[in-house]
Amino acid sequence: MYIFENPVLQRELLVNLRMRRAFVLLFLYVGLLALVVLVRWPAQTQLDLAATGPDGAHIGQAAQDVPGVELVNLFFLGQYILMALMAPSFSAGAIAGEKERKTYEMLLASPMQPKAIVLGKLLASLTHLAVLVFSSLPIVMLCLPLGGMSLWEVLATYVAMAASVVTFGMISLAASSYFTRTVASLLVSYMIILPLCLIGVFFYQAFAAAAVFRLTMLFFLFPAGCAVVCYLLLKSTSQRLMHPPDVGADAKEVVDVDQEQRKAVGMIIRSDQFPDRLFAPPKRTDLLPDGANPVYDKEMRSELFSQGTLMLRLVIQVSMFLALPLMGVFLYVWAYLAPWYISYVLLFNMLVAPVFAAGSIANERERQTLELLLTTVISPWQILWAKIYSSLRVSCVLTSFVTWPLLLAWAIPPWPYVPWTMTMISYLGIIVVSALTTTMLAMFCSVIFRRTTVAMISAYLVIIVLYAAPIAVRTFAEVSFPDSGVTHTIRKLLFTSPFAAAFSRPLSVGDHVHDLTTWYPWTCLSYLGFSLLLDLGLLWIMIRLFTWRWRVAQ
Repeated sequence: MYIFENPVLQRELLVNLRMRRAFVLLFLYVGLLALVVLVRWPAQTQLDLAATGPDGAHIGQAAQDVPGVELVNLFFLGQYILMALMAPSFSAGAIAGEKERKTYEMLLASPMQPKAIVLGKLLASLTHLAVLVFSSLPIVMLCLPLGGMSLWEVLATYVAMAASVVTFGMISLAASSYFTRTVASLLVSYMIILPLCLIGVFFYQAFAAAAVFRLTMLFFLFPAGCAVVCYLLLKSTSQRLMHPPDVGADAKEVVDVDQEQRKAVGMIIRSDQFPDRLFAPPKRTDLLPDGANPVYDKEMRSELFSQGTLMLRLVIQVSMFLALPLMGVFLYVWAYLAPWYISYVLLFNMLVAPVFAAGSIANERERQTLELLLTTVISPWQILWAKIYSSLRVSCVLTSFVTWPLLLAWAIPPWPYVPWTMTMISYLGIIVVSALTTTMLAMFCSVIFRRTTVAMISAYLVIIVLYAAPIAVRTFAEVSFPDSGVTHTIRKLLFTSPFAAAFSRPLSVGDHVHDLTTWYPWTCLSYLGFSLLLDLGLLWIMIRLFTWRWRVAQ
């Protein structure tokens, strides 16, 4: 009933593994890993395999200096980050998708035990990831003859990676049980999983020299900790399915905002007080004034509270919990590392902005109200302006919660950032333009795609390609081809990344002097110009689509 005769597992496996995107994703995943190994393969035509011991450890040379160690570490870290990014996309909609498809109530009424339902959803969502992980085994086996890493280290790394993937899937599944929309569970999952992923990467790199300690942690202690976390989350999720909240019409949970506020633990959102009313204004109790935009009023006052405030409260609390230590380290202890805190703010906006913009138009299609909206007397520009402004306003207010420490660090004694006021202003400009660009990209995906989840995942993919991919390619080129023309050419393509723009600004605080060899003054200006042109282009395309009213695409 739990595994072999689990109808939920059987149905999910048949649906997921037969989809075309499963084969496309497998091809792209293995091809990307193979390309990394091929490009980073040592240039020596002959390898001194006789200098390695029976366990693969290199004799007479530090393990870190062996070509195979660096290649395998790069392979594992890249695969680990990809798994952390993909796990929520498979698990976050497992239960929330049932609610959106209006089949959640029938699933609860089935004779299956809650643990069997949760276990079936978990195994089904992780099967595809397991196929991806094991398909990379032949590639990593090609790297072992290079020496420097034993078979036991590879096995321990795979065990730890499998435990991490299961934990990430269980976290996403637990978040899916608490929300009625997939986009909300995706956001909360990423807010929890990405910091855990960064901790795992830091641990793997920090203890690279202590091979025995890292082997013990990866093989025994780390999987045991993941097993405990998965068991607790499995038990909690099963209890929630055993005693679900009240279910109303269309199999949707009944959300009473006032009751939710009274039972809320931690931060409480009060719509009648500042600054909460900036992004969560109170419900309207009077008539709409003449000349007001009804689309904007509806977006601001109804959408945020239609699913409760749990997602907003979790996002704010988790982001502030992470911002406090990062603020202390990057803005006060080592003040010259301020660009790293800017990177955290940018990453937070990358996660938050698509949630409020990717469903603006796609939700209208899903509710079958887009055609009615287009036939009203409201002009296309009013509709589009209201959708963009309401989404941008919420994401900007949430991003400002983690941006104010930057202004605080500039204003309080001993004023280490006052001589670099222009750099601080440029940081704020990068954050503002990035917030606008992420919202516009997510809105454009919402216009193009018919489903909110597809629009949101597509927006995340486009944002990662524009913002993070240039940094990853540059880092890979600097390690693989130092002081070559390839590296200098790639540096000219960093104008799409706000992270590169933040690190390109000069900042010398205390005894630290900014290295002018890494300063590319045109990177920031080129990013701002490129982003503004991109936003204008996307806005023009969306206006044309609204004007044409999708006569063919309807």
